[in-house]
Amino acid sequence: MNTPHIIGWGHTPFGKLDNLDLEQLLRDAALPAIASAGLEPADIDGIFIGHFNGGFVRQDFSASLAAVAIPEFRHTPAVRMENACATGSAAIWAALDALASGRVKRALVVGMEKMNTLPNVQIGETLLKCSYVKEEGDTPGGFAGVFGKIAAGYFERFGDQSDALAAISAKNHANGVHNPYAHMRRDLGFDFCRQPSDKNPFVAGPLKRSDCSLVSDGAAALVLSLEPVSGAAVPAVRWRSRTQVNEFLPLSRRDPTRFEGAALAWSKGLNVAGVSLADLHFVETHDCFTIAELLEYEAMGLAPHGQGARVILDGVTRKDGKLPVNPSGGLKSRGHPIGATGVSQHVMAAMQLSGQAGAMQIEGARLGAVFNMGGAAVANYLSVLEAA
Repeated sequence: MNTPHIIGWGHTPFGKLDNLDLEQLLRDAALPAIASAGLEPADIDGIFIGHFNGGFVRQDFSASLAAVAIPEFRHTPAVRMENACATGSAAIWAALDALASGRVKRALVVGMEKMNTLPNVQIGETLLKCSYVKEEGDTPGGFAGVFGKIAAGYFERFGDQSDALAAISAKNHANGVHNPYAHMRRDLGFDFCRQPSDKNPFVAGPLKRSDCSLVSDGAAALVLSLEPVSGAAVPAVRWRSRTQVNEFLPLSRRDPTRFEGAALAWSKGLNVAGVSLADLHFVETHDCFTIAELLEYEAMGLAPHGQGARVILDGVTRKDGKLPVNPSGGLKSRGHPIGATGVSQHVMAAMQLSGQAGAMQIEGARLGAVFNMGGAAVANYLSVLEAA
């Protein structure tokens, strides 16, 4: 066999975790992942750490923290990957490449982030490093301001989409109630998300607080192998395809209301997997802001450009719809610790495909997809996954 498999996973709760340092987060995600695969730390041949950092914590060189957290990893090769909000997927891709090379037989991937270490203004400045700083580095409102401009441009071209954005937020928060790892397990309801208020003010352009993902701490981990392992505590999940497509970083060099790189990733990934959207049972997608999920509907092919609103307003992506999107609650409810997000999305998909998702479970889920992007749809990663 030469098909990469997810054979174990672990996930910490996401939230404001002031009392947990990176070493503890790493340990709390990695050890359950290794145990669920039926392995010991000594069975891991390579460690791949996804950690954006960008100044959130003083400690860099974070691949070296694996051995600090788990001393059995003292001599195990470890490397850190970074690719903005797609940092976790970049670490997964590096591990998969190592498996394919034959250099590594079993790989551990850990995505982690501590974000609640700085004042809000500095958090925004740190995240703006994921934009084209020469042109966008002074955007008011930080990265929310970048997506606020995208939303404003979309609204100007296609009309007010506030109902659709509120419906996306309400959907994801309702789903997140059932996710034991979610930062916010609260059903906010459509009316709260739709109407500006003291508790839900406008943040940037037409985006309100309920349109923005949370500033979160947390970690998630996967154990990867080219074949299932006997003795694993969870059913294996395998890749049908994996795709990365990049796009211009400066928004000035493309149409910000179209995620063209993401659309190409979807087209290529589905083609290589030999499936269509209609074959998928669910999607975990990158809803850093509600406008991002709306544009991703169009990128994946659920609606033409400018008509993404009808997807959510017709109920297509609800948990009981034709293609449930973010049954885990997405980044909107689960939280968005930058380096952990891509790994977390794959954990959520693996739970679905192995029938381990509890109250989040989509009945009969056997084929799903994960879309994770870095920046404003700059680094676009797509996994098509299936139950082994």
